[in-house]
Amino acid sequence: MTTEIKVPTVGIVSLGCPKAGSDTERILTKLRAEGYNLSPNYDDADLVIVNTCGFIDAAVEESLDAIGEALNENGKVIVTGCLGAKGDIVQTTHPSVLAVTGPHAADEVMGYVHQHLPKPHDPYTDLVPPQGVRLTPDHFAYLKISEGCNHSCTFCIIPSLRGPLVSRPVGDVLAEAENLARAGVKELLVISQDTSAYGVDLKYRTGFWGGKPVKTRLKELCEAMAQFGIWVRLHYVYPYPSVDDVIPLMAEGKILPYLDVPFQHASPKILKAMKRPASAENTLERIAKWRSICPEIVIRSTFITGFPGETEEDFDQLIQFLEDAKLDRVGAFAYSPVEGARANEIEGLPPEEVREDRRRWLMQVQEDISAEKLAAKIDSVIEVLVDEVDEEGTIARSKADAPEIDGLVYIDGHFDARPGDFLQVKVIDADHHDLYAEIV
Repeated sequence: MTTEIKVPTVGIVSLGCPKAGSDTERILTKLRAEGYNLSPNYDDADLVIVNTCGFIDAAVEESLDAIGEALNENGKVIVTGCLGAKGDIVQTTHPSVLAVTGPHAADEVMGYVHQHLPKPHDPYTDLVPPQGVRLTPDHFAYLKISEGCNHSCTFCIIPSLRGPLVSRPVGDVLAEAENLARAGVKELLVISQDTSAYGVDLKYRTGFWGGKPVKTRLKELCEAMAQFGIWVRLHYVYPYPSVDDVIPLMAEGKILPYLDVPFQHASPKILKAMKRPASAENTLERIAKWRSICPEIVIRSTFITGFPGETEEDFDQLIQFLEDAKLDRVGAFAYSPVEGARANEIEGLPPEEVREDRRRWLMQVQEDISAEKLAAKIDSVIEVLVDEVDEEGTIARSKADAPEIDGLVYIDGHFDARPGDFLQVKVIDADHHDLYAEIV
């Protein structure tokens, strides 16, 4: 016997100018493309969208009246349009609305429709699950929050490939994050070309998620994602002063105490040639400040050895920085000329053998630092996230370990676990990269 699937039905009220009408058309198109039915009346609709106008007082009054009518006749209302961008007037007048967005927000509106009126999965017609098609295991996912970059680092050609910074609307990002969490993802890895610049291109404008205003800025984004109750890990964080604002969130346990900051070098001369900010002294001071606020913070970074013009003195400065900073995780690359990069025009490229020797030496120095820091964790109890279970036991990661680039936690002889499980373990041994633990 075949069970008939009820198709959700949406009603829509469109007010305002032709630009608002165009927004309504986009929403209607997306609804039909996803298989939702449309209703011309309140009675047959499972949910109503009201596209508002807020240009003059009369339009505001008309919009508020239309929202009130939709609430009285139907009860489930999503508000979009210009009135939604005028502070919290909608929430104050009609606190029972499901969500509020500003204008030009079709994707954000659809996110709220999915949230409050999910379309039942039909294996015969639905080819894509709500969380999308992913390449990662089910328990972790990458969440891209922006594209492109505004910087002009001389070794990099990303701006010419991907263009300037374009931040995704905060409501879209949070809707995707929520879908991933609902699908069973236990760890979100926040990525972009320049994560700390999120929202700069939009002047940190206020978006909406869950009916509440949220600034398009990294701190507010992290605060919102903390509500999902899963691990949130920040990658590719350019060392802006604004990064200091997210460290307290780590100390409060809202996001993981983990920061991936590509410092690239420590010599002021080389940093200037790279067109990178700061100096080794300022960076050391900031790291000390971060650790004073959040003692558990884990700092990962990457460095380039053999950059054009790098002398032995410059490299010694880099090694001294590593010994002073005692970073938790480090990756290093011997400089390799990239077609189109302006660094190719800088004189003094060290021979390939020298570039590679310096990389090896840097990693040897870091191995000793890593071994010392990991050994200090022996006898401590930590939380880990299970990645897999094999014939020898459970393989997991701690809060200090991003997938595929950092270390692992091996729990030999423990088989009662599945990928995505959180476990409490006691560290019993360590080497240069990994921890070994037993179930508490």
